[in-house]
Amino acid sequence: MASTIDSAPRRRSVLWSAEHRLTTIALLLVVTLVAFENMGVATAMPTLVADLDGLALYSWPFMTFLIASVVATVLSGRIGDRRGPAPALLAGPALFATGLIVAGAANGMPVFLLGRALQGFGSGLLLVSISLLIALTFTDHERPVIYAANAAAWVLPAVIGPSVAGLVTVSIGWRWIFLGLVPLVAIGAVMLLVVVRRLPTHTPALDGRRASVPQAVIAALGVAALTWAAQHHSLLSLGYGTLGLVALAYALRTLLPVGTLTSRPGLPTVVASRALIAGAYAGMEAYLPLTMSAVHGYSPALAGLPLTITALGWSAASAAQGRFLNWSREASLRTGFWLVAAGLVCFGLVSQPWCPAWLAFVACAVGGAGMGIAMPAISVLLLRYSPAGERGFNTSAMQLADWVGSALLIGLGGVLLGVVGSVLNPSPAMALLTLALAALALLGVRLTGRWPSKV
Repeated sequence: MASTIDSAPRRRSVLWSAEHRLTTIALLLVVTLVAFENMGVATAMPTLVADLDGLALYSWPFMTFLIASVVATVLSGRIGDRRGPAPALLAGPALFATGLIVAGAANGMPVFLLGRALQGFGSGLLLVSISLLIALTFTDHERPVIYAANAAAWVLPAVIGPSVAGLVTVSIGWRWIFLGLVPLVAIGAVMLLVVVRRLPTHTPALDGRRASVPQAVIAALGVAALTWAAQHHSLLSLGYGTLGLVALAYALRTLLPVGTLTSRPGLPTVVASRALIAGAYAGMEAYLPLTMSAVHGYSPALAGLPLTITALGWSAASAAQGRFLNWSREASLRTGFWLVAAGLVCFGLVSQPWCPAWLAFVACAVGGAGMGIAMPAISVLLLRYSPAGERGFNTSAMQLADWVGSALLIGLGGVLLGVVGSVLNPSPAMALLTLALAALALLGVRLTGRWPSKV
């Protein structure tokens, strides 16, 4: 996988050196808290929407979060290129904490949706500003280490988050899933404040690209329309789903680097790779629990167990790539696509009733390892190919590509379930979905075999 796995020293102390220690702790604390909220809210959602008389609006807390996140991501990239990461690093935790308080204290769905919007906006600001902070704080050679640590920060929430959320919901109430995180977010915000005060003065580039916030709103609404259409099969939903797709395509022309949709070698391929690999794997993750329960008879408590293996495989592979700083990140990305493609093939087999269920654990271990290798490589390559004055624009484009790819392919699975299968018999739909997802992963293998001669 690596072009040069040699005897170069491994920088085990990169994260915990005096220069980086506070930044590392602050980043990992904030990432862990966002991950806990992300993993826990889905577990509590059935209980809380029933408590707030909002069963008819079940999907809206997720959609509201997504729309706000998309807009905030683009805005954060724009602010980051003009003023550096400091404004978003300070505003992100404040808005996220405010959203937690509003959601935890909500007495009805409108207020709860407002809280989710604030959480999504704060999370979107943080995603881009954290990447820009990493670009300023860590060298190109050191960045694989911090990205490995970020992956590890998602493991504990992924493993115990749903269980803890379920326990909290049953014992003291769903509101504490939100309110209980507020003091910890405040600590992270104070630490980030200290980190921000140490940053050098930002000098904006005069000729860098700037994303349009109105275009981001159009893209977010397009994603929401497509998601809603995939969940509600009717002629009306087909109409606004088509409008959403047109609006999304129009917005992406200005929100993504030129050449992304045709995968031009270099930066456009990096951004396109994020959409392909994140979307393909999200498509599998979204429907694996359904497959395990409907096809193989797993209980609801056990149907998601293979996804825990994904988190462990992702973290282990990410840690491995962080230990070998001289690995070729281009080769790592291609290897990640190969492993994800193999995991998707296993998922396609598991979706059929004649295949043993244990293969789902293999699919998640192999696919998770592929994600753990590929995602840090994408982040490293993005910063490597980006001019300093366009890092915010390109980082927001990468995150937007992730969300759009995931939304489209999860939506494709929903459409297939409605056309050639059902929730009770998902096998035919999952077979077709797997063919599409595996084809995209193999397309990623092909695209990542082409790179400019010099970086």
